[in-house]
Amino acid sequence: MSDRTLFDLAFYLAAPFWALLILAPGRRWTDRIAASPLPMVPVIAVYLALALPVFPQLWAAVRSPDLAGFQELMALGGGAGAIWAQVIAWDLFLGQWMYREARTLGIHPLVMGPLLLLTVLLSPIGVLLFLVLRGGLRMRERRRAATGEPARA
Repeated sequence: MSDRTLFDLAFYLAAPFWALLILAPGRRWTDRIAASPLPMVPVIAVYLALALPVFPQLWAAVRSPDLAGFQELMALGGGAGAIWAQVIAWDLFLGQWMYREARTLGIHPLVMGPLLLLTVLLSPIGVLLFLVLRGGLRMRERRRAATGEPARA
């Protein structure tokens, strides 16, 4: 398989799981999938298929990180594809965690849907906004517990 095909495949393998997290929250299958590491396995396999042929350059770039080393790695089709697959797998891991946390905290799916979509597209921003929301909800619950006010259902 070509580097380009594998690059595309990384996203297509993760997209159905993202669709479940965003479009079918609370469904039994969605909850089970969100609790499993298995959705990341095919994307990690794509990562390995892309990373192994360029492993010396990849290792050099991560062993002693500098901009020039990463630019050289990114100039290789397999290098750019490997970094992309790694990002896709990591984003999916973050999305699954955010989904489970949101369910535990009772965050409405209409709030989480856009946050998860933002995480797919720009994960640092989506995760940061989720952490702010999560922190605010936890602070509110601690205040309620301290004052004896009952938690909302």
